[in-house]
Amino acid sequence: MKIMAVDFGDVRTGLAVCDRTEFLASPVGVIEEKSFAKAAEKIVYATREFDVEMVVIGLPKNMDGSEGPRAEKCRRLAQTLSNILTIPVELWDERQTTMAAANILSANGTYGKKRKQSIDAVSAVVILEGYMAWRKNTGRSQ
Repeated sequence: MKIMAVDFGDVRTGLAVCDRTEFLASPVGVIEEKSFAKAAEKIVYATREFDVEMVVIGLPKNMDGSEGPRAEKCRRLAQTLSNILTIPVELWDERQTTMAAANILSANGTYGKKRKQSIDAVSAVVILEGYMAWRKNTGRSQ
C-alpha cells in the first residue's frame, strides 16, 4: 500500500511517501504554509498527486505520553483530512523523530539553511519508517 506520512508544523509540513511494497520511504517535499486550512488543502492535493492509499500524521506526544497543544493541532488536522479524503487517515506517535532526523542529516553532513529546508521531510520519513515497521511486525501490511 502506498502511504504518505505528514510531519505537521506551524510553518513547514514535511511529506514522505513509501512505495507500494512498503519497503522504501522517501521524502517528497515540504509545504511552507502558516494557514491551517491552506496546509490541509495542500496535503489533500499531495495525496492525489502521489496517488496514496493512506495518510499517517505524526502525533507529537511528550516523553511521559501526555499530549500538548501541538498534538491537538495534529488531531484536528487528522479529523479535517478524514472529512475530505476517502482514504484512511491515522495518527502515529512521533516522539523523538525530529531528533532522529537531525542525527540523519548530521551524519550526511547537512547543516545550515539546507538542513532547515529538509529536516521536516526527513522527519516525515522517520515517521513513515516507524509506521511501516509496525505494520510489518504486526502483519498489517500486504
